[in-house]
Amino acid sequence: MTPKGRLLPLLLLSLSVLFFYSYFHSSHRIFAHNPDATTDLYLNFNPHQPHQPLPSNFTFIITVLAYNRISSLSRCLQSLAKADYGQDHVDLHIYIDHFKELNAENQSEILNETLKESHKILEFVDQFVWTFGKKFVHYRTVNVGLQAQWLEAWWPSSDDEFAFIVEDDLEVSPLYYKFLRSLISYYYYNSVNFSPSIYGASLQRPRFVAGKHGNILQLDSEIHLFLYQMVGTWGQLLFPKQWKEFRLWYDIHKAKGIKPMLQGMVTTGWYKKMGERIWTPWFIKFIQSRGYFNIYTNFPQQRALSVSHRDAGVNYGRTVGPDSELLDGSSLDFNLSEMQPLETLKWYDFCFSEVIPNRVIQSFVEFESVLNTLSEQRTILFITFYKTPEPIARNLLCHFERLNVRNYILIGTRSKFLHDLARRGHPVVETELLFEDINKLKFKGFEATDVGAIQEILVKAYCIGKSLELGYNSWLIDGNMVPVGEVFPHNPPDSFVEQEADVLYIKSSQISKKLRFEHFVEKMVMMAKSLTDRNLHLGHHTSFRFLAAKCLEEKGMMIKSVNDMSFVMKVKGSDFNHTALDSTKRMIIWTLEASMLTIQKRLDDMGMWAIDGDLSCTAVVCHRL
Repeated sequence: MTPKGRLLPLLLLSLSVLFFYSYFHSSHRIFAHNPDATTDLYLNFNPHQPHQPLPSNFTFIITVLAYNRISSLSRCLQSLAKADYGQDHVDLHIYIDHFKELNAENQSEILNETLKESHKILEFVDQFVWTFGKKFVHYRTVNVGLQAQWLEAWWPSSDDEFAFIVEDDLEVSPLYYKFLRSLISYYYYNSVNFSPSIYGASLQRPRFVAGKHGNILQLDSEIHLFLYQMVGTWGQLLFPKQWKEFRLWYDIHKAKGIKPMLQGMVTTGWYKKMGERIWTPWFIKFIQSRGYFNIYTNFPQQRALSVSHRDAGVNYGRTVGPDSELLDGSSLDFNLSEMQPLETLKWYDFCFSEVIPNRVIQSFVEFESVLNTLSEQRTILFITFYKTPEPIARNLLCHFERLNVRNYILIGTRSKFLHDLARRGHPVVETELLFEDINKLKFKGFEATDVGAIQEILVKAYCIGKSLELGYNSWLIDGNMVPVGEVFPHNPPDSFVEQEADVLYIKSSQISKKLRFEHFVEKMVMMAKSLTDRNLHLGHHTSFRFLAAKCLEEKGMMIKSVNDMSFVMKVKGSDFNHTALDSTKRMIIWTLEASMLTIQKRLDDMGMWAIDGDLSCTAVVCHRL
């Protein structure tokens, strides 16, 4: 081979190495909105906490809402200008509300002074220099108020556009953007840590519980990041998809005259007093209807990345002063950019009760783990939603919230509805997936039988058998019901089965604790297989509750057959229209012949319909610990 021939492979190899080197390094960089500027995402890279590169069309907009407070606005804009934006392109939008209309004839001096102050604000804003991106100023022609200022502040142009909205009496830390940028990268663009339930992040110090029974928020000092349903108006980052969803929801409800009333919330009192001057009750009702959450920070010594000076205005009759200490570089004693995996963060509802989302039980291990989270009470309620309409199921769960019933597991077939319940924090058994795990146990080939009723029987058998083996009292109840009072006593004297009312109660005992759930499931398999072979349909004497009672009786347990339970109000479809609420009963159960509209109307007449047009609870009920 000639020297020239030997050099050609070497040249090709060198070019290949150079290509892969350039490609590898370019994939670890992102391009800001300005294509000439680049920002390295992997500065201070933590190998245990990888970040996703932001897309080239990532856009960050700061929206400042101003009115007539020039000193407040000056302090706010100066603090924003002192922040570290790296080489990112960040636009600044300033919305200035017009002063309220005055009677020029009788108040000429006041009008002239108001015009002077208003024009002074405009002059200041015009002269304010913003070097990090474009500056946009919107001066309104009439006074629209704080609600419209917020609602009209932003309409996302894409799913990669984010808005950070601040009112003019806020002051932000120079570190705020660095933190928000890391947060967006980690919790929005990283698929491992993304959740559609998160609508944004608040930089204000978390201060109070929004439910009426709450006051000052108490949180472990070791928790630096957590999720809380409450929106924070003192420096709120908004995600585009959820904000668009809210605006459309608002349009529909506003047009139909539906008010954002949510019983049990402090903000509902604000709305009754201030009406359409404020916007937060609308957003809070939307959040509650969708089951969404907000990311919050919790820094020591009452520090925050955004501080409100609470100057006199719509929310405060007089200036109150800063609500917390501003976090800056000199007081930073931890890694601000370090984010925690989403699965390790704690979630809290409006009552600041912990929520555990996405508990979809698909295996034996997950089932036992969920049971352990309910172990404070030795009684477990298994609620089946196989034939339960969604409004009825959500109404039942609202009553569980009202009565502080938390020791339940929902059972149903795979559906968007069931997954939505799990996303909101309700523990769920997905029949098809748990059935697959049951077959792995010792019943291979059984899946060839009826995939409807037989699956239900075996999954119910597994749930009841396993909970008894672990020492829990167990209720099995159909979801077509509504509790009236303390419906499920934790320690009834006897086990019983109620054929008409779809109720089975098995009391934990020495016999049940010795029961191996594999044997119980195997026995139910045999019974179910026998029914299938004989082409029998499930009915009164072939239902799971009846078969389970017979099976447990064979093991030596005493189970009563109750035809007229003293605490059940059983309503037939034809009688529902004429039935009055019996306050001596603990639950109302109806037959499947009753139509959905009939059930809703009668329950509403009885004061037992607890959901609104969004199929969300009409009240937030906080229980004292």
